[in-house]
Amino acid sequence: MLNGIINIYKERGFTSHDVVAKLRGVLKQKKIGHTGTLDPEAEGVLPVCLGKGTRICDMLADRSKSYEAVLLLGRSTDTQDATGQILASAEVSVTEEQVREVLSGFVGDYEQIPPMYSALKVNGQRLYKLARAGVEVERKARKVTIYKLQILEVCLPRVRFAVECSKGTYIRTLCHDAGERLGCHGCMESLLRTRVGEFLLEDSRKLSEVERLRDEGRLDEAVIPVDRMFAELPGLTLPPEAAAFGHNGNPFRPAQAQPRMEAERVRVYDDRGDFIGIYRYDAAGRIYRPVKMFYERGNT
Repeated sequence: MLNGIINIYKERGFTSHDVVAKLRGVLKQKKIGHTGTLDPEAEGVLPVCLGKGTRICDMLADRSKSYEAVLLLGRSTDTQDATGQILASAEVSVTEEQVREVLSGFVGDYEQIPPMYSALKVNGQRLYKLARAGVEVERKARKVTIYKLQILEVCLPRVRFAVECSKGTYIRTLCHDAGERLGCHGCMESLLRTRVGEFLLEDSRKLSEVERLRDEGRLDEAVIPVDRMFAELPGLTLPPEAAAFGHNGNPFRPAQAQPRMEAERVRVYDDRGDFIGIYRYDAAGRIYRPVKMFYERGNT
């Protein structure tokens, strides 16, 4: 079984679930999960976790993200993108200066109401399923953060922009909200995700490329080891006489590891170089305690 992460380029027309299903067929393994839904019509970076890598799906989903999008002014839709049913339309008489001023006003924290056509659950039901049934429910606004927004091109009624944002930000909703602030409605025409955390668009691979690497026996070129996701943490090694502490998920003292140090969080390996997991230092007890374990019996 493969363990790690593949930076997939999700192509238009595929759901994130489609990507996982296709990879299960390509890689001949079931233990695969993605790190956050990307709309079917959107393209770009979708980190997919394999084997033991699925244990950090939630951690990767929390990373900040970057996108390039096209805002289409003059209409609002039920899905907040150009594929939906038009709810309202208006003449676009705003100026480029007004567009720039309004979009720049979203930088920082802002309260965003999730769209009905989303994978969020309300009372145990997916919002998009309720929307398809013609049911609309109240959604609470959530604080999201726009770290950076750069307008790349203005050719009204279209505005192409790049945005860096926190997890949970809906770019469709950002486009909708911008259109409402401009007084002429708006929706998202296209979306390209260019980054998730440290995963970049230029390093992503299409499913066809992963399949080719499989056929050529070169899959290891596409799979990023799990421990690389924690490269910023110092590494410790447990020698043979202490390795069992790590293998069994038990705490250990700094003196039992090499090099001896007292860091807030560390990557822990055994003497064979197998990645055991992430540990945190308990200063009160002067001991390292496990946070997330990745070792399994039979590691080689």
